[in-house]
Amino acid sequence: MTEKRKGARSTKDIPVPILQQLNEGKIETANLVEWLAVDQRVLLANILTQNNRTHYLQSVLDEVDQLKKQTVNTINEAIGSRLFLLTSEHKDTSFTTSLMQHSSDVVRCWATYFIGKNQQLSIEEKLEAIKHFAADGHFGVREICWMAVRKDMTVHLEKSIEILSFWVTDENPNVRRFASESIRPRGVWCEHIDALKQHPELALPILEPLKSDASKYVQDSVGNWLNDASKTRPDFVKAICERWEKESGAKETSYIIRKALRTLNKQ
Repeated sequence: MTEKRKGARSTKDIPVPILQQLNEGKIETANLVEWLAVDQRVLLANILTQNNRTHYLQSVLDEVDQLKKQTVNTINEAIGSRLFLLTSEHKDTSFTTSLMQHSSDVVRCWATYFIGKNQQLSIEEKLEAIKHFAADGHFGVREICWMAVRKDMTVHLEKSIEILSFWVTDENPNVRRFASESIRPRGVWCEHIDALKQHPELALPILEPLKSDASKYVQDSVGNWLNDASKTRPDFVKAICERWEKESGAKETSYIIRKALRTLNKQ
């Protein structure tokens, strides 16, 4: 039902009943405009009230209020992180499960930090657990889930690449895309991975199998990955694009190459 609904093109155009349902967690956001328009504080209060967990509310709001910079992403992380600590303290596994499976995409975004912030989990366990969110049908959850585990992946980069090298053959394009997007050298809204900025060849076990992927969603990620790398290792990106052009005549590969070289071609 949500997929058929077209989201508003600006915040002021979101119908009041739709915004109310979004803030009550009853429906998913239809596009980025709606995702940004959700009042996460109001949504939090509604979700906790609906689940008889209002005793968590003030602690989470305090966490949000202490943020030096309040953006949709920092608020998202603060809520998810604090809820993780509170539910862990109270051994509130039933509530944890309900948040991970919630109908609201924003609530599921919070739940990704239950994995990202859980330092009892190894990197293998974190990636196995986050895979469910990597396959999520909503764009917002897919974007937040890689951010939730990226710091740990950076620390355990070699192992993460080894694990993700098996994801690139997954039948779900969302999972394949996570393999590339989660370790982009520069990424979006996140810290850079210096090791991959200087040594992008480390990611070849991910990039090579995706060079002619059928999904444009994946192609965009691979092209952006290489464009990131071109800013520090233009030699690597030029070489790999030249080789791929010789090895593959696929239109998918040509599209990736164009995206990969867009910054270099402007110089």
